[in-house]
Formats: sequence, structure tokens, C-alpha cells
Amino acid sequence: MNLAIVTACPNGLVTSVLCARLLEAAAQRLGWSTQVEIHGRADAPRLSEAELAAADWVLLVASGPFDASRFAGKRLYRTRPAEALAEPEAFLQRAEALAAPASVDALATSASAGETAPADASAPGTSMPGTFTPDPAQTGAPRLVAVTACPTGVAHTFMAAEALQQAANRLGYRLQVETRGSVGARNTLDEAAIAEAEVVLLAADIEVDTARFAGKRVFRCGTGAALKQPDETLRRALAEARPLAAAAPGGPPGAAVGTGEKRGAYKHLLTGVSFMLPMVVAGGLLIALSFVFGIEAYKTPGTLAAALMQIGGDTAFKLMVPMLAGYIAYSIADRPGLAPGMIGGLLAGSLGAGFIGGIVAGFLAGYSALLIARYVRLPASLDALKPILIIPLLASLFTGLVMIYVVGTPVAAMLVALTGFLDGMGSTNALLLGMLLGGMMCVDLGGPINKAAYAFSVGLLASQSYAPMAATMAAGMVPPIGMGLATVFARRRFAQAEREAGKAALALGLCFISEGAIPFAARDPLRVIPASIAGGALTGALSMYLGCKLMAPHGGLFVLLIPNAINHALAYLLAIGAGSLLTGVLYALLRRPLPVEPAAAPA
Repeated sequence: MNLAIVTACPNGLVTSVLCARLLEAAAQRLGWSTQVEIHGRADAPRLSEAELAAADWVLLVASGPFDASRFAGKRLYRTRPAEALAEPEAFLQRAEALAAPASVDALATSASAGETAPADASAPGTSMPGTFTPDPAQTGAPRLVAVTACPTGVAHTFMAAEALQQAANRLGYRLQVETRGSVGARNTLDEAAIAEAEVVLLAADIEVDTARFAGKRVFRCGTGAALKQPDETLRRALAEARPLAAAAPGGPPGAAVGTGEKRGAYKHLLTGVSFMLPMVVAGGLLIALSFVFGIEAYKTPGTLAAALMQIGGDTAFKLMVPMLAGYIAYSIADRPGLAPGMIGGLLAGSLGAGFIGGIVAGFLAGYSALLIARYVRLPASLDALKPILIIPLLASLFTGLVMIYVVGTPVAAMLVALTGFLDGMGSTNALLLGMLLGGMMCVDLGGPINKAAYAFSVGLLASQSYAPMAATMAAGMVPPIGMGLATVFARRRFAQAEREAGKAALALGLCFISEGAIPFAARDPLRVIPASIAGGALTGALSMYLGCKLMAPHGGLFVLLIPNAINHALAYLLAIGAGSLLTGVLYALLRRPLPVEPAAAPA
């Protein structure tokens, strides 16, 4: 049996790779030969016409729009990740029996309806999740739309979306999920979907624009809750969602009235960090590229090294703090807070207050803009001037004066002291700071503690303190790599599906996606989390002790491909390897053996 497997999930790398690897392994256990095509990876090869022609049938695992016209004439079965991953071997045998030839006309018709490439509309698994395509069996089912977003927009955004989609399938709900990740919005909600939805679920760790949901019932939660308790989250959304108020004139649009989760200072900070990250990545890597020509080559005017330093250090890094402050204020007061926040952030940079001053400026600008919007009353004829004249003027004036006369000088002194401490600390202090940052990165795998350590390290990049960033990224890679190693060290203690998940976790760990360890932590938190913290603390301590400095805030081991992005590459790899090995060995020892099935009684 020759099977062609095609995975194309809107979650991109995480779910597509996991589905492909688990199904490929299951097919090989059945004695089948396989050809695999994974969408969501820029470097992934596509199946050639010859490979498709040689395949006996095609399995398409997709939970979003997909052009399947090239499979016309082949025996085709389309399914969702939730069905494919439940019992892969039994599923493959069932799918092979149900696969049916797909005609060009049928593919074109289903594509025009928003549901691409079902082999047999009546067969299980061929319906299209993520859209409001009519489904006779779900005509009276609750209808929801959701938006998922996290600060980095890499893993939690897409994993939460997939968890919610699978939960909706189990509960019989009709759900469309829009992901707002680092690559922008995917599976964007259109007006018709929003209008038909009974509830809007905002599973976001950062603020998202809610103006389009005015008048709808809205429920808020974090991506962590959606990922770990998706069924309960959907039920709570239907039961507890409350109407979203329309925008008041001159005020922030889409203010929620009791939507399940309060908008706190932490979420505003993460929103600022989320928008600042691309600037940090671009600036840090451009500075690193300028060092390719020599550590001090940028000091020679007119050279390419000088131009790269001007773009990265003199421009991108100078915009980091204004972006941070501006989008903190935007999260608090929406667009009226953006201008005063950026002005305050630029003042923080010019006053030497750095990222700490930028955080203060963002909150000053945001809350002052919000108070002005709520409490300054103007005649109806002048009310339209509030968002474009009154709020920016008064909030910018207040924020600027406070930054210049009150906040700037003491915060600048504090930042200088902090930077001096980090640059001049002895080996003992370096070990302690590295252990602290490394342990925090492994406590909750993308949760609040993890993000607090990450945000602190990213902020220090603006002050040219690169060592904490190296320790933080290295430690964040340890949990998934360690889980992958544990499944190798103690294969007999893990089921086949867990061993396959370990391979995916290993790949995700190399990319600095700590969330790759979440499936293991969810099943066995009392063993996975301590083992991860131990390895992360060791990695962070070694990274700081060995003097590793990193200029890029993301990318995992792939930053090693950028010359001079990391100063001591071998020492950095040693730190990651030591921590990952410790985590893998610890969990392999702590993991309980699988229960032994009783032998069958002799006939």
C-alpha cells in the first residue's frame, strides 16, 4: 500500500508536523510505504506528479481552506487533526476503506462553498472545521467565533486555536478561529461569520481590536486556559459572555462589559512587548551582521558595516522603547493612547531611562488618555475632536512633563545602576541570575512567569545588556528538548504516540518554542515541571557563567547561522546541551513505567 499524506493546518508548523509524523509512523507500522507533504513549512518539499501518480490513495489532514484540485482522480480522504490523531493506526485503516475518487467538478464545487477537497461529503471526517459551511447535522448547534493571540505569536496562538477547534468538534459546536500570530491574521473572521455567531471568544494574552465585535456577546480568557481546558472554555463562553459596548464618542472603542477576564497591567505590558519584538529582532540581527566585518568596523564612515549599524543600532533600537510605550498605551486606551505613548517612550530613550522609563511612560500615557476620554465633557459639536486633538494634546503634555521633571532622572539612574550591575557582576551573581531566569522560563512554559523573564531580558537589549537574553533563550529551549531526549533514554516508559510527540517536541525546542513540552506537562506536571526547572536553571547559570551574549530575542539554534549573533557559540551549545540532558535524564528516571498488560490465558 502506497499512501500520500498531506497535512495543512492553519496552525502551521506545530500541528502540521505533528500530524504528519504520527500518521507516517502509524502507516509504517501497518507495513505501508508513505510520501509526506507538510504545509506551514517554507522549506518543506511538495509531492511531485510522479509521487502522486504512484500513490494508491491520498490522505488530506486539513482544518482550513486548501486547494486540492491536483488530487482530482485519486482516491482521497479528507479529515481533521482531531480525528486523525485519536488512534492513528485504526484511523488509517478506516480512512483507506472510505477513500473515494474525487472529481474536478466536486473539488471546484466544494472550494467555492468554502470547504475544499472532500472526497465524500457524507463520509466522516470530510467536513471542513473553522468555517460556517452548512452542515445538516449541526444546523441547530451553537455558533461561535474566536480570536487567539499571544505575545510572540509563535506557539500558544496556534496551539490554543487547534485545542478550541478540536473541543468544538467534540461538543458539536460550530466554531471559526482567527489566529493573530507573528505572521499576521490567518483564517480572518468576515462580517457574515461574526454576524451569525452567538458568542465571540477572545483567547488572547495581549489586547486585540474589538471594534468589529461591538454589540456581540464576548468572553475573554488567556491562551493558557483555552489550551489546557478548551471544553470548559467554550461552555463558559456560551454561559458567561456579555455584550460588548459600542465605542463612546472620543473614547476607546469596544470597551467590554464583564467579559470574563479583567484587563490588567500585565496584559498591557505584554501587548507592548509583542509589538516591540519585530523591532528587537531586526535591530539585533542587523547589529550582529555589522560585526561580520570586524567588531569595530562600523566606526569607519561610509562602509557597509557602518550602514548596518546605523540601520540596526541607531534606528531600530532607538524605536524599541517608543514602540513598547506606545503599544502599552494603545492596549489601555486604544488609538487615542498611541501618540502620547510613543512620545513618552521617545522621551524615555532620550533621557536615558531606557525600557523601564518606556514602561512607565506607556502606563502614564495610556491611563491619562483613558481618563481624559471618560471624564472630559465637551459639547456635542466638539466631541469629535477628542480622539484627534484633545486626548493626544493633553495626554502627551501630561506624560511628557512627568517624564522630564519627575520620572526621567531617577529611572535613568536606576537603569544605569542595573546595567552596571549586570556588566560587572561576579561569577556568583551571574550564576544566581542565570539560575533565576532559567528556572522562570521553565515553570509554566509560556505562561505569566515565563513571559515575565522573557520580557525582562528583551527590555535589557535596548541597554546593550545581552547576557540575560542568552540565558533566557537557552533555558526556554530546555523543556521540549529534554522531553524529546527522555523518550529516547527510556523508550519503554512511553507509549508510541508519546515517543512520536517527543520527536516533535525536540524539533520545537530547537526553534525556542517552549510550548512543545506542554503535552507532557499536561499529562504529568508533578514530574515534568521540576525536571524542566532543574535543567533550565542549570542552562541559565552556565550561559551567564560562560559569558554568553545574544543579540536576537528569538530563533533558537537558528541564530547560530547569523555571524556574531551569539559571541560564544560552543559554550552556548554546551549550556543548552547540559540542561537538556539533565532534564531528559531526570524525567526518564522519574517517569513511571507503563502498565504491563496481562498475558493472554492459554487456550
